[in-house]
Amino acid sequence: MISIITPAFNERANLHVLHERLTMSLRQIEWEWIVVDDHSRDETFAVIERLARVDPRVRGIRLSRNCGSHVAIACGLHHAGGDAAALVVSDLQDPPELLVQMLERWSSGAQIVWAVRRRQPGERHHAWFATFYYWVMRRLVGLTDMPATGADFFLIDRVVIDAFRAAADRHVSVFALLMWLGFRREFIEYDKQPRASGQSGWTLARKIKLVVDSVVGFAEFPIWWCLKGGAGLMLLSLATAAAAAALDAAPAWWLAALVIWMTGLQLMALGMVGQYVWRALDEARGRPMYAIEAVAGISGPSAGHGHGA
Repeated sequence: MISIITPAFNERANLHVLHERLTMSLRQIEWEWIVVDDHSRDETFAVIERLARVDPRVRGIRLSRNCGSHVAIACGLHHAGGDAAALVVSDLQDPPELLVQMLERWSSGAQIVWAVRRRQPGERHHAWFATFYYWVMRRLVGLTDMPATGADFFLIDRVVIDAFRAAADRHVSVFALLMWLGFRREFIEYDKQPRASGQSGWTLARKIKLVVDSVVGFAEFPIWWCLKGGAGLMLLSLATAAAAAALDAAPAWWLAALVIWMTGLQLMALGMVGQYVWRALDEARGRPMYAIEAVAGISGPSAGHGHGA
């Protein structure tokens, strides 16, 4: 059986269409559909409840607050009961028909099948952010296997699901964590489609948080940059003072600019170190990643609270 994980935020208009396409595509396969409502403001969960009443394969989970798509995906993976799990977003940008090809690769031995997009439809600033994010992950964080054009549509084996569930990260970047875990991977290409309807909840603030979560969660290079940058500026300040003394120049304005520059760098360094300290504090608190407000088509222990509760 395959578990289909779908995070949904204000997606009432797309869920019926996605259900129909899943039903048509997976005729010969046993599957369940876990839709995680990220505390939508519309009737998304009511649509999930109606689908669950007519199709026992549909399971719905509504989070008690808006936590973001990555937490919603993690919640779905925590509740997945299949031999494999696949992420299919609710905006229909990733064609569910591609699941058949991904399942063939999985049946041939791949433990993670990544669908790599050939192009990114939509507004230009979204494409710029995606290019920047994947460059950071490949060049700076060190996840060199991450495709340059991006991969956020995947199918993973049960052993990968269990390894993911064993991770205690609460500020999680699902795609970065799966790349970091390793396992046997294969890649297939596809064309990402325009959003079917509605507006994306992928705001600039969430994009910035994803970059911070990915960098802080998987790399320590910002700390080394702060140390090397601070040492370099100290040497530069000594060289500047020596040059000013040798030329008998009035260094007041240059010195003021240098002090301001160093102060700004120190504040940035303090902010980066503070991110690491904050994450350590947040992990030590032991708070759950999410809490569940309501369920549909689910009974028993799987309907409990979030990971870590």
